[in-house]
Amino acid sequence: MKITQNTIVGLTYELKVSKEEEEVESAPFSVEVRDEEDPFYFLFGNSGLPEKFEELLAGKKQGESFEFTLTAEEAYGQADDDMIMSLPKDQFSQERGFEASMLEEGNFLPLVDENGYQMQAKVLKDLGEEVLLDFNHPLVGFDLHFEGEIHEVREATAEEIAHGHVHGEHGHQH
Repeated sequence: MKITQNTIVGLTYELKVSKEEEEVESAPFSVEVRDEEDPFYFLFGNSGLPEKFEELLAGKKQGESFEFTLTAEEAYGQADDDMIMSLPKDQFSQERGFEASMLEEGNFLPLVDENGYQMQAKVLKDLGEEVLLDFNHPLVGFDLHFEGEIHEVREATAEEIAHGHVHGEHGHQH
């Protein structure tokens, strides 16, 4: 069957990213590989991925391969200065499951926003009482190079459509 709205799609792929800076394009480097032991599953039409990503996969069938590049604009856009903010360190206490070592510069902190969505913030600087965090998507400003294969395409169940994600993929989220 073909990839259409409300199908569950499983992909294997390698994602490489590159960045154009001052007209010099960096060599793409691999940031994620999903193989047949751990395919990436998503509900088509509700993947949370850039729209262009879904557009480029629409209509493909199981076993077909794909290779395309999303520009930074088509993917996660450019970094937004408003997404850089400092927060008091006491928000990252051990009672909340944070270790002091997690606040080291360059680390990504696993956070949950007020809607319960998981997100990451990069630690930019330790300011003493506060910590400066960058909430931009880690792939902001990068061109994304995808190369892979359609591992599986199947109908989504009513439950999967209602919940907006693949059943069994992330446990039970309510």
